[in-house]
Amino acid sequence: MKAAIVGLPQSGKSTLFSAITGVAVDPYAAPEARQAVVRVPDSRLDHLAKMYRPKKVTEATIDFVDVPGCSLDDAKGQSEWRRLLPAVRLADLLVVVVRDFENAGVPAYRDRVDADADFAAVWEEALFADLETVTTRVERLEAALKKPTKTHEAEKHELALLSRCRAALEADTPLSTVLTHEEDRRRLSSFSFLTQKPLIGVRNVCDDSVAELTEWSVPHAVETSSLGAQIEAEIAALDPSDRAAFMADLGLKGSAGEQLIQACYRAGGLISFLTVGPDECRAWTIPKGSTAVEAAGKIHTDFARGFIRAETVAYDDLVAETDMKGAKAAGKVRKEGKTYVVQDGDIMNILANP
Repeated sequence: MKAAIVGLPQSGKSTLFSAITGVAVDPYAAPEARQAVVRVPDSRLDHLAKMYRPKKVTEATIDFVDVPGCSLDDAKGQSEWRRLLPAVRLADLLVVVVRDFENAGVPAYRDRVDADADFAAVWEEALFADLETVTTRVERLEAALKKPTKTHEAEKHELALLSRCRAALEADTPLSTVLTHEEDRRRLSSFSFLTQKPLIGVRNVCDDSVAELTEWSVPHAVETSSLGAQIEAEIAALDPSDRAAFMADLGLKGSAGEQLIQACYRAGGLISFLTVGPDECRAWTIPKGSTAVEAAGKIHTDFARGFIRAETVAYDDLVAETDMKGAKAAGKVRKEGKTYVVQDGDIMNILANP
């Protein structure tokens, strides 16, 4: 999965990107999208690694893309936003970072600090970008349908669907509420509409406020988070053994950056199933709702082709019975067939014909 981090200038977006990826961002570099792979924290995998002491531990990952902030107040900034749009459209998920801190050394965008207004401004740009794309395509289809062609019926269907999309966008309604059927999503998938993607809102607060964060909600976001990007960067820079004490001094129960990574994983509709053994303990990423045979294919296509069954135990059941031997003795290890819907945290051993 790929998550694009977007926001207005001076929101702290790039600081957050650095904190969760470990990739330093040069403020003087050319304004181009930057990408980095991040491991998804999973305490279950950590525990299994202690149980099995494997040669290798492999976590699930997310690709994060830091999209440079653009001013929306002038033609140059709007042109820059359009230039960067392809990088945003390639993402599966949007993370909108907004500023909610005062700092005299960092001039505020539009000379004011207003997290809700900034979020609304980014959302409006996403709506407008989708509306522009839809309108252009509708106009081309209307012109094409004036002449009989072999694709007439398909174009007629697409026009009707896009007309519904345009009406929704003009009413400030995201396309995620319109494209609810799989066939419709497939038909329009090449457009990569922004308002069809899951969205997470992130409020970046000042250092003094991180231990006293209040609830924050914004329209259209599937999840929201409040954090201090600078604090998260400082936590990430510490030796892992020093992080707990540092966070305790600040009154933090954990890293908000790690919680955001996990929130992105959830918002993207992803779950992990696990495989264990002396060679490797691994978290495998699959869409929620995937079947056992689809999970097998994630490991290797041959496993899906020759699938026999999946020996499966829930993570909590394995831990409760101490080890796999105990879980089998307690009847917690199940033999699941192809159509079994995999649950998050399932530990699976795929049996397949060669």
